[in-house]
Amino acid sequence: MDGQQTEGAATAGADDALVPRLNLIEDQPLASRAEAYAQVHDELRDELEGGDVQRHG
Repeated sequence: MDGQQTEGAATAGADDALVPRLNLIEDQPLASRAEAYAQVHDELRDELEGGDVQRHG
C-alpha cells in the first residue's frame, strides 16, 4: 500500500468516528454543544495544520 492509500484509510477512519461524535454533541444542551463543538474545531484545526501551531488557551 502506498502513502496516499494509507492516508486515505486513516482519513476514512477519522470520518467514521466523527459522525457519531457529532450526533452525540447534537443531543446535548446548547451550552454543552457549544463547548463540544469548540473542542472538535480545535482538534480538526490541529490535525489540518499538522499540530505545528501551539495554542495559549
